Amino acid sequence: MTQTTTHQLDTRAIPIFAERIAQWQKVHGRHGLPWQGSRDPYRIWLAEIMLQQTQVSTVMGYYERFLQRFPDLNCLANAQQDEVMPYWAGLGYYARARNLHRCAQRIVSDYGGRFPQTQSQLQTLPGIGPSTAAAIAAFAFGQRVSILDGNVKRVLARFAGVFAPTQRGATERMLWDLAQQLVEAAPPSLDMTAYTQGLMDLGALVCTRHRTLCTDCPLQTHCYAHQAQCVDQLPAPNPRRAYPTRRRHMLIWVGEQQQLLLQQRPDKGIWGGLLALPEFSSQAALRDFYRPQLATLEGPRPALRPLPSLLHRFTHFALDIRPWLLHTPRLCPAALTLPSAENFVWVPTDSLSEQALPAPIQRLLGQLAEHL
Repeated sequence: MTQTTTHQLDTRAIPIFAERIAQWQKVHGRHGLPWQGSRDPYRIWLAEIMLQQTQVSTVMGYYERFLQRFPDLNCLANAQQDEVMPYWAGLGYYARARNLHRCAQRIVSDYGGRFPQTQSQLQTLPGIGPSTAAAIAAFAFGQRVSILDGNVKRVLARFAGVFAPTQRGATERMLWDLAQQLVEAAPPSLDMTAYTQGLMDLGALVCTRHRTLCTDCPLQTHCYAHQAQCVDQLPAPNPRRAYPTRRRHMLIWVGEQQQLLLQQRPDKGIWGGLLALPEFSSQAALRDFYRPQLATLEGPRPALRPLPSLLHRFTHFALDIRPWLLHTPRLCPAALTLPSAENFVWVPTDSLSEQALPAPIQRLLGQLAEHL
């Protein structure tokens, strides 16, 4: 039997919800962010994609640098993917960058370079889900649609007294219906930009996961969680999932003229499309990879040196990276016969800052000079 997800919201609070948030945002919300004050859907779309699961403070620099290199949709669509990835390196969730590039090409090819204006059309494009589509439609085109990201789910769960975990499909569908009902019940004069930004700001600044500031909230008199003194209990925690750790051995091979061996990752999977260190499931597999390449090297064989390990956390697992340094200053990379299908490349160590490298690989290589 399927359990029905319900809420405890007093229906008298529905008409005031959106207008109060919009009014609050104009006075107390965030202003002056580089993507605010624009109706340009390209800039709004770029910001919304970058802000997915990423903090505003992290996005700021990336956003400005990306726009300097790709100032408009056509510029991005006409670029190659390997030109785009260096401007996303370190931001994480790299499928976003690949979808961003594909989406730009789709808008140019299917819509003549003009963004579709409705949520339903927008969410058919690569990398644009329902909440991102709603944000673009609201910010760029003034559409009366509601977003529903993680922050908004928390605000609605507390305001409406939703005790079911918000990641459940039934709960999410109910929250979507409620979010749209709250928009539709607002007066026709509702400022959709202020309201949409206000939802984000309220969740980020006031109705936070911990240490909520209920006295600063424009909804406190109608908030179920505040009135029932159960703010800390909502949203209900989602069921815990197993969080495994995967160990990988990575080879830091520096050859003649300070050339570093890197490998381009497949488009799918973690760090898709980026350059990374050659990766192995065991130390033995790593040794089997490089030892045959040293057969022509005269004199003593260079020693493989372990470097400090690094633990990097992803959403669903942790990666225990064990780096090994192999320095062969007398070995010319051009003389090696590495498998061509494995996308290996040799890169000068003094140009690493220009490469599309994942953040943990950047950290590993940041202190490379002191180990050589």
